[in-house]
Amino acid sequence: MDLALTTLFFGVAGTGLFMYFFIPSGVQRGRYLVYMGLTKATWIWIHSRVGILMSILVAIHLILHWKWIICTTKSLFRKEKCEL
Repeated sequence: MDLALTTLFFGVAGTGLFMYFFIPSGVQRGRYLVYMGLTKATWIWIHSRVGILMSILVAIHLILHWKWIICTTKSLFRKEKCEL
């Protein structure tokens, strides 16, 4: 799970930074131009889908670790330690 989330994070960050620095903003200027073999629309599609997949995996990750989150939050406000 952690490896998948890390890979997806770098995918979203990489496509986002690439689009920010190398693809002109606005629809008309960069719509049909090709950047590293892909159009602007394809870059946006990849960025969006990887971001959605990453969000789904983050939600699953939080669900799987919900007991730890609750236990850690309770132990912050109480002196006694919580058992998992």
